[in-house]
Amino acid sequence: MAGASISTDSSVEHSSANESKNYRFALTSLTSLFFMWGFITCLNDILIPYLKGAFDLSYTQAMLIQFCFFGAYFIVSIPAGNLVAKIGYQRGIVTGLSVAAVGCLLFYPAALVKLYPLFLLALFVLAAGITILQVSANPYVSVLGPSKTASSRLTMTQAFNSLGTTIAPFFGAYLIFSGADHSAVGDGAAVKFPYLLLAASLLILALIFSKLTLPDLGKSTNNNVSYQSAIKHRHLKFGAVAIFVYVGAEVAIGSFLVNFLSEPHIAGLSEAEASKYIAYYWGGAMLGRFVGAVVMQYISAGKVLCFNALMAIMLLLCTVMLDGPIAMWSILAVGLFNSIMFPTIFSLAIRGLGDAASRGAGVLCLAIVGGAILPLIQGVLADTLGVQLAFLLPTVCYFYIAFYGIKGSVPVAIELQGKEL
Repeated sequence: MAGASISTDSSVEHSSANESKNYRFALTSLTSLFFMWGFITCLNDILIPYLKGAFDLSYTQAMLIQFCFFGAYFIVSIPAGNLVAKIGYQRGIVTGLSVAAVGCLLFYPAALVKLYPLFLLALFVLAAGITILQVSANPYVSVLGPSKTASSRLTMTQAFNSLGTTIAPFFGAYLIFSGADHSAVGDGAAVKFPYLLLAASLLILALIFSKLTLPDLGKSTNNNVSYQSAIKHRHLKFGAVAIFVYVGAEVAIGSFLVNFLSEPHIAGLSEAEASKYIAYYWGGAMLGRFVGAVVMQYISAGKVLCFNALMAIMLLLCTVMLDGPIAMWSILAVGLFNSIMFPTIFSLAIRGLGDAASRGAGVLCLAIVGGAILPLIQGVLADTLGVQLAFLLPTVCYFYIAFYGIKGSVPVAIELQGKEL
């Protein structure tokens, strides 16, 4: 009997070791996805000033780029959640990569005919693919290991998302602006080659992920779980609002960096030079995510989220109230404290949802529409009040995020348990 017991224990340990190895391989593979959609999303920050000059747009018109890109999240998220619940996370990833590649390919005919609305259509299709990726990959990372370290794990993979956003400004500045200070009115041809490269990369990744052997965690065990049952969780509802204001604030800040740094009383940089400084904003986010992944092993994710939100508020107030290098570096430093916000809010919001996790992820990705709406509002503010004062809008957003970190992210069941104790 003792021998049988030892054999059983050995078998369990061997199985556990294999599972852990498979999880590590899956997480390593998923980092490439986080890198790619970070890279693609950050290119919008270069695309905005380029197309603004190319088509002689107002700030409000230029923000339609983010409106169409992030508006896709609102339209596609729920269908994407349903799709992933049926076909699984891995097939959802392959589908998302394929759709995103089609969106990149559409930039070529848009540049040929030189019509701004066609660029917006290409961005919408591209974002639809990214949405499917978000719905597939974020919850997949959350379930690849212990739930108590989900925030840390998702933050670590999101760090590679930030690596993509850090590299993209140099890529965009070199290939899109090509060293020019301003883009010629009516010319959008410079985007053809960069987006063809992206399309090829996405198709290669789709092929690779279709062949990979990943842990089969991708289908819900209960396809009857509805969005209504998922949204009953208070911390998910509050989390959706937090995702809305966070993505809106992050995107709005990034979208105006080139124009803000070009202001004579701030830095007076050319568009090509200012584009490179975006790397500091996103590079800070990358650094903060690596640090945050370690810190949240010891400090609760909610407290870290609240602290970072308060620091972002302080930096934005410096940006609005001051000029010159202080205002410039204050706005760039916000990226450092943005770092852990999205993955932390996401993992806190789907905590304890069980079979409703894929539906919850769909709701949260729906809320990414904040990246469409808030930058457009900030564009209106920039046209009326000026670029600098328009940064008051994201400042307000971070106050809500601080509330979510300290109070709104606590599930009702945990609150009740605490009262009983």
